[in-house]
Amino acid sequence: MAPTTTPVAADRTVRGHRQVFHGWWIVAAFAVTQTAGYGALYYAFAVLLHPIAADLHTTSAAVTGALTAAILAWAAAAIPVGRWLDRHGGRGLMTIGSLAGAALLVAWSRVHELWQLYLVFAGLGAAMAMALYDAATAVIVSWFDPARRPKAILAMVIVAGFASTIFMPLTGLSEQRYGWRTTLLVLAAVYAAVAVPLHALVVRRPPAGNGPAGRPATAQRAAAVRAATRDSRFWWLAVAFIAHSAAMTAMTVHLVGFLTGEGHPATFAATVAGLLGVLSVTGRLVLTGAQQRLRLTTVVAAVFATQAVAAITLPLLAGTRTGAVVGVVAFGIGFGVANLASPALLTDRYGTAGYATIAGTLATPVTLAKAGAPLGAAALYTATGGYTPVLATIGAACLVAAAGILARAGTPAPATEPERLLPTGKHAGVSEPVASSKGRPGPE
Repeated sequence: MAPTTTPVAADRTVRGHRQVFHGWWIVAAFAVTQTAGYGALYYAFAVLLHPIAADLHTTSAAVTGALTAAILAWAAAAIPVGRWLDRHGGRGLMTIGSLAGAALLVAWSRVHELWQLYLVFAGLGAAMAMALYDAATAVIVSWFDPARRPKAILAMVIVAGFASTIFMPLTGLSEQRYGWRTTLLVLAAVYAAVAVPLHALVVRRPPAGNGPAGRPATAQRAAAVRAATRDSRFWWLAVAFIAHSAAMTAMTVHLVGFLTGEGHPATFAATVAGLLGVLSVTGRLVLTGAQQRLRLTTVVAAVFATQAVAAITLPLLAGTRTGAVVGVVAFGIGFGVANLASPALLTDRYGTAGYATIAGTLATPVTLAKAGAPLGAAALYTATGGYTPVLATIGAACLVAAAGILARAGTPAPATEPERLLPTGKHAGVSEPVASSKGRPGPE
């Protein structure tokens, strides 16, 4: 099989020990700030949902709409945030985002009307886009060459994968003892104390001209973004991750309801659902190990297909506790896989110039899917009177995701792709063609 030409980020110079060392300090800082950020800004909502609804004299569904507003704001901010990160780096933006997140937690603790809650959460969505995973990944991509980048991202997401495991129980205990308003003030203090100084003091732009992390020209970034949006592989990737994101979010929201509907106690259902956070770490480790021997697209498609089978067969398995655990474990192994696969597939194809903008373009529809999927699943449940059609739809979405990944891998690269990526056929030090063949496992 003739090798195909694939542009990947090139480490044009030998990186000094100081730069590599500081890059790992950034990874360590993000491991902490992303754990605290997701725990305080995102996962706390599920724990405080019912106390807030009771205090505001409204329904849980009305309060849940505030989270939808946050996710919509997050999606709207994804592309502008990506453009800013490409041009200016993450230090200022992520510091402001973490400051805003802490301030909005305080504002959240003071709401007395539903409209105030929605307003606060619209701001929280923008703050999360500025300070959480997408921004952190863009910074790591700019600091590390292709050989070190997967390990750097893996180190961050493995630690952050325990955010729900750490923060949800602690938030619940605090709420029971002090109430939800005081709990939010505590979370605001913890998040501000952790994220603001680490983002302000540790995050910085890589030295200009040292490897792919230099400051590419505006024209080069624009060319890389155009190459992505005109490339059929990018849109197959979008189909895959939109479908997968919708399936993951719908399952997360409705799993406890499904298990209790099967006759399991609420404590058992919550415990089994809590496995998803731990399994996200396991899935990332499995992906990292498997891609050493197999193509990344093959491994990801296989994981998505496994999730499809698990979701479709879960109604048959969940009648017993053992069957429920087996089904959830099989499905949960795919949680977190997209977080590792997406940066690898994007940088392998388009290099690092314009990465944050390209990733933001992909994140916008993916985030919208996260906002709409739980509502769609709830509507389907209401219309059919059961969870079996919901789980079948989740399984079908996982199959679509697997097909999208395989279609992305099978779409031939344009013969003159390097010349299309940047003006006048020059790579300007941000990407270079690297032959990859069937005999060399890689993202293709």
